[in-house]
Amino acid sequence: MTTRTEQQPAGPHAADSHDLIRVHGARENNLKDVSIEIPKRRLTVFTGVSGSGKSSLVFDTIAAESQRLINETYSAFLQGFMPNLARPEVDVLDGLTTAITVDQQRMGSDPRSTVGTATDANAMLRILFSRLGTPHIGPPAAYSFNVASVSATGGFTVDRGSEKTKTEKVSFSRTGGMCTRCEGRGTVSDIDLTQLFDDSKSLSEDPFTIPGYTGDGWVVRVIAESGFFDKDKPIREYGKKERHDFLYREPTKVKINGVNLTYEGLIPKLQKSFLSKDRESMQPHIRAFVDRAVTFTECPECDGTRLSALARSSKIGEVSIADACAMEIRDLAEWVRGLTEPSVTPLLAKLQHTLDSFVEIGLGYLSLDRASGTLSGGEAQRTKMIRHLGSPLTDVTYVFDEPSIGLHPHDIQRMNNLLLRLRDKGNTVLVVEHKPETIAIADHVVDLGPGAGTAGGTVCFEGTVDGLRASDTVTGRHLDDRARLKEKVREATGALEIRGANANNLQDVDVDIPLGVLCVVTGVAGSGKSSLVHGSVPASEGVVSVDQTPIRGSRRSNPATYTGLLDPIRKAFAKANGVKPALFSANSEGACPTCNGAGVIYTDLAIMQSVATPCEDCGGKRFDASVLEYRFGGRDISEVLAMSVTEAEEFFREGASRIPAAHRIVERMADVGLGYLTLGQPLTTLSGGERQRLKLAVHMADKGGVYVLDEPTTGLHLADVEQLLGLLDRLVDSGKSVIVIEHHQAVMAHADWIVDLGPGAGHDGGRIVFEGTPADLVAARAGLTGEHLAEYVGA
Repeated sequence: MTTRTEQQPAGPHAADSHDLIRVHGARENNLKDVSIEIPKRRLTVFTGVSGSGKSSLVFDTIAAESQRLINETYSAFLQGFMPNLARPEVDVLDGLTTAITVDQQRMGSDPRSTVGTATDANAMLRILFSRLGTPHIGPPAAYSFNVASVSATGGFTVDRGSEKTKTEKVSFSRTGGMCTRCEGRGTVSDIDLTQLFDDSKSLSEDPFTIPGYTGDGWVVRVIAESGFFDKDKPIREYGKKERHDFLYREPTKVKINGVNLTYEGLIPKLQKSFLSKDRESMQPHIRAFVDRAVTFTECPECDGTRLSALARSSKIGEVSIADACAMEIRDLAEWVRGLTEPSVTPLLAKLQHTLDSFVEIGLGYLSLDRASGTLSGGEAQRTKMIRHLGSPLTDVTYVFDEPSIGLHPHDIQRMNNLLLRLRDKGNTVLVVEHKPETIAIADHVVDLGPGAGTAGGTVCFEGTVDGLRASDTVTGRHLDDRARLKEKVREATGALEIRGANANNLQDVDVDIPLGVLCVVTGVAGSGKSSLVHGSVPASEGVVSVDQTPIRGSRRSNPATYTGLLDPIRKAFAKANGVKPALFSANSEGACPTCNGAGVIYTDLAIMQSVATPCEDCGGKRFDASVLEYRFGGRDISEVLAMSVTEAEEFFREGASRIPAAHRIVERMADVGLGYLTLGQPLTTLSGGERQRLKLAVHMADKGGVYVLDEPTTGLHLADVEQLLGLLDRLVDSGKSVIVIEHHQAVMAHADWIVDLGPGAGHDGGRIVFEGTPADLVAARAGLTGEHLAEYVGA
């Protein structure tokens, strides 16, 4: 028998003293020697205006260094396959634990990626059907729309020595579940040839209307000089063979000017270059072309399920795997709960837990066959959280980037409970957040600021929520701000009639959306707001739609290139100096030859971190020295790109440096609250809120009478929301109609008209709960939105 002696420790154990994450001298992006101590096993919320340095501290410093140190524990061989992470700009980081980041990045936008494939729920369902499905059709791969059925036969010769050989026949087959018609995509495409080329022109007359297919480009040269066509013959006069070669010819080797190249018919070439990509990940001009030229329709063979007839024929009871994936997840969870087969009990328990986690996190209205690229930022973030709920790991640092995004006030309480559960299991939870409801549950608050960009990067406050409320910081002053209901709302000048809307979960909705006013569409997540607005408002030339898709950009992209501001600037420099505009682009002829216009030189050290050092020849200015001798308005091109938006607005307004086209663009950037950004700042350094507003500034230039904005408050501080409301008012007062899909109560209170959908999500939603003014909504306390808005305005 084992005996145990109870002995009182003389003092605290040494291991218990490591209860803080210490950051000393952080200088990543705009941080200015930030030094803080963050308590472990507590919920810490980081606040501050958009661009104040919250993500730089939490994601780019703490989480990034934790990930880098973990990567270093792997063998040199494995590290060779992993991304080389540079050490953050910080003097000391102490007390780090393993960091798990759950950010707002959209999930993989591959056409074959679904909610089920992204969360392993599909994998478990495939195993379940391969065990219990009747008739039995094969292993789990037979139910996968990502696996094609293949078969092959052949032979090989076995040499046994002494001239003895034996030929053996072999055959191989694999049963997959992929639909052969749509190749697992669920949709098939049809191409409108009139949108590809003008058939009245010949190849020598530049007939193509496809992005990138210019007369002097290699793509067109290969077609024109392939030898299959008469370059001067109009396309409409092609014979049957010429037309087939032009549109459908298989890849064929051709020689052009002594260079071996491959010629391929136009249709398969477009299918590989454009149609194989997800629409949401395309650049705007390419997406516009695809929308014009290509119609996507549900695959007639699989009815959009992506699965072969064989995979759909195997059922458990009356349910096939296609039926299971099409169910709302909460209904699927109930169906799984009713299965009681002892042989697969562990699998059923795991699948049940995963599906219940979806419901618990507020995503029970989704289905497993929903394409992951169509999820909003908030839905994608919560889907990534699924695998962490119920995890046995403790003493882990969870890092969240605005988990309340895309959540109705009713859903935020549920998210708060999940954050507290993670903390109560002994984990450190770090949250970047703007919503007062989530800030209120923090054990510790770190407020960064006081401003954004160069005006931020310092710690303004550390302490409790009550301490923050009493402090004189921007966040402290705005924490208890409550927008008041308007005393007088604008009168509508017309109406956009929507009749019988039934996209996704909408249930034959009839509604009149007023024009000439600020109309806000509300409802819980999954109630059908986006389906109503994006699916029913006609995408005509008069409608400008600003959705949630994040802007993409490399280190070479900056606000000047993204907004098109650099074009008029380059032309003005070229005209003033009598040279080519291309000289004033760091991505073209004007680039510093040493760093190729990057401003830094990257040294690849194999498995060790890559080192980026400022280019000694251009001093990080990115331009060749000869280009910097050319001036406009007394400044060279690098000095202009180093200006802030506010400085640039003054510079381009009048005098010798007056450029009206450039002034209009920087004026729009200032209108959305980005006056502090520098024109040449890499897009990779911008926060989520800054990118959202930069995109809004670009779309404000679009000509249209109706603006549709999808959650424009994403990433915005309470102080920034006031500025956004002012911008929306200016748009309406200038004669525009503004339709906003929004959860933020300040925007609801500021509306002239509210359309509330619900009452629930998924099949419990899709109906109009309320139409009217915010005051009427508060008075009626109609639905969940009415209750929360009344509580917000103190009614």
